[in-house]
Amino acid sequence: MIEGFAVSAHEQVNKKIRSFLAVTKRQKTFTKAIEYNAAPVYLEQASFRKSHIMVHDRMLLNGASGVRLINRFHWENEEADENSVDQVQTYLAACQNENKDRVLPSVLPNLETDTDVAIECRNTFNFYHFITESLSQLTVLDGLNFTGNVYFHFPNQEEKQRPFAQAFVDALFPELAGRVFFERTPKEYDNVISTYEFLGGHYQAPHESISGIENYAPKPFADGNGLADVSGQAVLAMNCVSSPLIALRNRGLAAVEGQGFSHLPKRFFVGRDDRQSRARHMEGEDLLFDHLRLFDFEYVVFENLSPLEQVAIMAQAEVMISYHGAGFTNMLFANPDAYVIELGTLQTAQFRWGDFWPLANAAQCRYISFFADHNMENPLLEPSFKQDGIVPVRLGEAATAGIMAFVVTLLGHFPKLTKLPVLLETSARVLQAGAPDKAADLIDQHSEFLDCDAELCLIKADCHKELDEPKSELMALDLAYKADRSRWQTLVRMIWCANRCERPQVIRWALSRLERDFPERHENFVTAHNWVKYVT
Repeated sequence: MIEGFAVSAHEQVNKKIRSFLAVTKRQKTFTKAIEYNAAPVYLEQASFRKSHIMVHDRMLLNGASGVRLINRFHWENEEADENSVDQVQTYLAACQNENKDRVLPSVLPNLETDTDVAIECRNTFNFYHFITESLSQLTVLDGLNFTGNVYFHFPNQEEKQRPFAQAFVDALFPELAGRVFFERTPKEYDNVISTYEFLGGHYQAPHESISGIENYAPKPFADGNGLADVSGQAVLAMNCVSSPLIALRNRGLAAVEGQGFSHLPKRFFVGRDDRQSRARHMEGEDLLFDHLRLFDFEYVVFENLSPLEQVAIMAQAEVMISYHGAGFTNMLFANPDAYVIELGTLQTAQFRWGDFWPLANAAQCRYISFFADHNMENPLLEPSFKQDGIVPVRLGEAATAGIMAFVVTLLGHFPKLTKLPVLLETSARVLQAGAPDKAADLIDQHSEFLDCDAELCLIKADCHKELDEPKSELMALDLAYKADRSRWQTLVRMIWCANRCERPQVIRWALSRLERDFPERHENFVTAHNWVKYVT
């Protein structure tokens, strides 16, 4: 489950956030995540340059590095006479035609068992990129009988490499002890084993090989040719998950299973260690944590935990909260019932939110984002990503209160909310976050509002619908109708719900009210649904 909410202190910013979220849900969100496989490949005349692979002087469009290559081509040709997007699409269309009759070999050729393995890295200091793009590729070698060395090739200066890279290799791939090395590019190989993620080749693949994906894509994206046109690669990537990522999750969980990690908290706020990363603290962090600690939250810095502790803390987490950062990479190891709550901005929503979707889809956890304000002199201005980078989060008092109401409700501690708009907002968020039982309980704790507000009654009805409790849903719908008799939709919904409950007398009553107050709607409904005449 992936959801986002607007909590800016400024309504004009909230409007922009809500608009972005609505477009994302309607036009960019698949109904199911698409899993893309990866496989070991044998390369001849391979050259590792910067963070990419060249084979016989051709760039290999491999996974995330392939996406970056295409983006780099666009950026470097922005001023060219010929449209760079058209150039790339023409090239890839030719690849699709050439690949129609090609058959991929199912096994590697008979190689010497000591043939080396080489994997490209974007860098060895960014936790997110190394874990998701490079370390995960080691799982592709599982079951492959080889005794050679493994080389991670990276473009950054050696002194910028962080200890976590080697530490995670040692912890999650102990069978490779003494055989894994980090070497800076460039590096040439006459022959080498590497790995290939098929997502990188999506737009080079024949249409027949990717058919069926359109059934899960939103109609605007599929109709807009996003599955065939490389301009849709960002939307495709955020809705996909690679098999190596799932395999790395399984390997990490297996490594901590049965071990003693009871000292680790199940509710925690993740802070940042500025000694190993850029300072990007959130304004309002202290106030938020002062409230969180009242509900047994502890303060955690991932860099101070061992790799297996980082896996284990997510595997047994109830709620993790943090502001936007690479620490959300560990969401990969979260248990499906965990709430992983990110505090970001409109900027992180636009440029970084989709990066974490594959991790949430691999874990099948509940990834909830609250988008607040930019911590800048004028928070009403939208920062430039190229000029300002990622701007830290500013969390105001009202946003803190809203987030706390959400969190404590999930934990079964129902706050006393004196304002109806706050109750409506909190219960709707909790319902969207996949906790209809908690949302219904929160509303029941404020039953004095039910007699006067149809919207709240309808949220309660939605809760019971999610819980498959049609009788309780029908009771909530009755309250909604009594609170507002101007909505014909409530009567129609009552008819359907009463039919599920086998309450023909309620169906007849609702139909009579529909006919009396909304005759045109009544006629349309009866004409469209033949079964009604057997009830009346």
